[in-house]
Amino acid sequence: MKHYPLLTIDHEALRSNMETVIGWCDKAGIGVAGVIKGSTGMTSVALDYESCGAKWIASSRLEQLKRAREAGVKLPLMMIRVPMISELEEMAELCGYSLQSSMDTLDALERVLAAKDMKHSVILMADLGDLREGIFERTEFVRTAKHIEDELPHVLLAGIGTNLGCVGSVVPTKEKMETLAGLAEAVEDTIGRPLEIVSGGATSSLMPVIDGVIPHKINNLRIGALVLCGPLEDYRTCYGREEADVLSDEVFTLEAEVIEAGVKPTHPVGELGVNAFGERAKYVDRGNRKRVLLAIGRADYGDIGDIVPMLEGAEVTMASGDHTIMDIEDSGKELKVGDKVKFKLKYTAILRLTASENVYKEHQKGRKQNGSQQEQ
Repeated sequence: MKHYPLLTIDHEALRSNMETVIGWCDKAGIGVAGVIKGSTGMTSVALDYESCGAKWIASSRLEQLKRAREAGVKLPLMMIRVPMISELEEMAELCGYSLQSSMDTLDALERVLAAKDMKHSVILMADLGDLREGIFERTEFVRTAKHIEDELPHVLLAGIGTNLGCVGSVVPTKEKMETLAGLAEAVEDTIGRPLEIVSGGATSSLMPVIDGVIPHKINNLRIGALVLCGPLEDYRTCYGREEADVLSDEVFTLEAEVIEAGVKPTHPVGELGVNAFGERAKYVDRGNRKRVLLAIGRADYGDIGDIVPMLEGAEVTMASGDHTIMDIEDSGKELKVGDKVKFKLKYTAILRLTASENVYKEHQKGRKQNGSQQEQ
């Protein structure tokens, strides 16, 4: 017997998406780090990425990378959130690579590695304007690279990288990629050797790859979102590139159960204050319409815009932490209590649903865990 709400993972579709993206990158001479954080580090996703030809398995959480290794992943592991000093020892023992941006952290990492007689490879991050992690000033960046090379014998400068299209929404244009390539050349001139890795960013940096304008110097991308979401997330990851249409947008799908069905007003009745999340929401009065109440809510998936009904004409209109209201007036379909409705999912919904202990998971066309709780 199936349990609901149910998140289904289609591993055949996942592998097809990853193989396609890796194919795009291969043609540009780019190796892919398969990022598993969007699936809350599902080990089956990591194993799929490995089987498709990823060169690294990456995450922002050490516990996810640890599970991947314990599940049998053999690829080098990459920590893609700048690590806390308090987790350097664990990171050094687990990961072969990490992103770094702080001299203090780098010096602390050297002390940890020296005490263990270990070495660890780092990618020094440059902030090219997105204002997340990274060194902003070019002179300071090159000086830090030189410091790693000359003064930190246990810290290996594997390369440099950047992040774009995240907190600051900066588009990874050809010009931004050329700036990164020029920075790599400046570092190489300073340290007197070529870098192993020049990492051009995450999924959004596929745009210059698809457009054929990414500099040859860039040889690594950290990819996760587009593989998990397909063209459903295209508005923010590849900005309308038609090439993304070949990808599946049904790698992750959600089914929720109807717990109430009927006709109600579309505008709340009474004096309005704030909703369950402290928001002063705006409502449009469309009269009385058919709607259903579903046994899942924002505590599980986040924003109502991140779940997309597969029932044509249906629209998610409101939600609390545990309930979702879906308007079905224009769907031409009658739904009753006990029926199930299915949704496609955007990135943030996948991130939350895979982490929710209240959502059952089912793996199809590959590795299955029959209606089990969250994969560990």
